[in-house]
Amino acid sequence: MKTLVIYNSKTGFTKKYAEWISEELSADIINASKVATNMLSAYDCVIYGGGLYVVGINGVKMITQNVDKLKGKKVVVFATGMSPSRKEAVNEVKKKNFSLEQQKIIQFFYLRGGFDYSKLNPIDKMLMSLLKASIIWKKIRKKKLTSDEIGILEVFNKPTDYTRKAKLDELIAYVTS
Repeated sequence: MKTLVIYNSKTGFTKKYAEWISEELSADIINASKVATNMLSAYDCVIYGGGLYVVGINGVKMITQNVDKLKGKKVVVFATGMSPSRKEAVNEVKKKNFSLEQQKIIQFFYLRGGFDYSKLNPIDKMLMSLLKASIIWKKIRKKKLTSDEIGILEVFNKPTDYTRKAKLDELIAYVTS
């Protein structure tokens, strides 16, 4: 089965998973910025990976807007984020990014990535700083923090990498089944 792995990575965690998937499956790999949609027809399986940003998968429209060209193929989307995987959060990501019809065609996986403030672009740095400030303000007012908010404060000033090759087992098993 001819497989293509496409990735859109701002801080390197999605790229790392894409490279591991490509190695495991002996698949072609390409940065999303270099993909022409007519390339997709040459593959039996298309895998797309992007980081999560406020529940949205970075660049996933490349897949959702071309889902008609992908019918009859295995289509996998994976998203990376800094939070641990939780069923309700994964379901929220699926609902926000894919229509019910698309969910029948696209197999979705969440993979825990990491956080490295130094690798963010200026706009993302500003947004993350605002988020951090709002969490600190919540803490000052003695409001209960969520586990994700606690996690953000813990890793904000130190690069943290949660990627693990073993987390790909389910995705690889799906593609090779």
